Amino acid sequence: MRKMQAFVALALVWTLAFPGAANAGPILDRIQKKGELVVGTSGDQPPLNATTKDGKIIGLEPDIASLMASAMGVKLTLAGMPFAQLLPALKEGKIDLILSGMTMTPKRNMEVVFVGPYYVTGKAFLTKLRTIASLKNADGIDKPEYTVTALKGSTSQMYVEKVLPHANLVPTDTYDEALDLVVQDKAHAMVADYHFCAVSAFRYKEKGLITVDAPFTFEPIGIAMQEGDPLLVNWVENFLSVLDGSGDLKMVAERWFKDGSWLSELP
Repeated sequence: MRKMQAFVALALVWTLAFPGAANAGPILDRIQKKGELVVGTSGDQPPLNATTKDGKIIGLEPDIASLMASAMGVKLTLAGMPFAQLLPALKEGKIDLILSGMTMTPKRNMEVVFVGPYYVTGKAFLTKLRTIASLKNADGIDKPEYTVTALKGSTSQMYVEKVLPHANLVPTDTYDEALDLVVQDKAHAMVADYHFCAVSAFRYKEKGLITVDAPFTFEPIGIAMQEGDPLLVNWVENFLSVLDGSGDLKMVAERWFKDGSWLSELP
């Protein structure tokens, strides 16, 4: 914790060392004038982000966002919304940044700016069937008799459409809806990022959920922001570089990936 506080102090000093710089970028200027950093997240992708019983959003990404706001000298507001609404909200200026397990794809990068990755994951299956969990690739369930669910508008949906074109795809608005389809035996498998599948399999092991041993794909997760503010992009790049180089990014990640005590806070 002392190391984390030292990092925030260092980042704040670094920011204050250039007091006139914020006026050079429209989005940074907006953030500082409001005294608020608004970060969009889905709140249902543990351990990257999750919503507690009392409605608080926690996880690796909220922790990163909190450090960013502290370094900027502003308050943090986490705006929870369905994943598919995040990019439209960013483009409309309703949120300043997205930290929500968003893969830095070429298609998305043509619409918004990405900085990262701050985490790397890959696609996996969440299922009740050991025959599916034992697969080394997805081809084994590329058949009409298999129902596969994935988050609408996500790279998981794109993965199913590309790799499993013959399977019956059921897109959902939230991760929880997709998870419930598997739990209720209305879908044979859910395709999602490996970390989500691993946490869910552990969290709901009494329901018979299991996942694959390793992810199928390479998914670099980054921070998304609007174009038109090079200073903000540079600020976030430098912020992540310091966070990673200081070892604090690893320390924060370990809290969420190696210590499962936070699971008791979830509904």
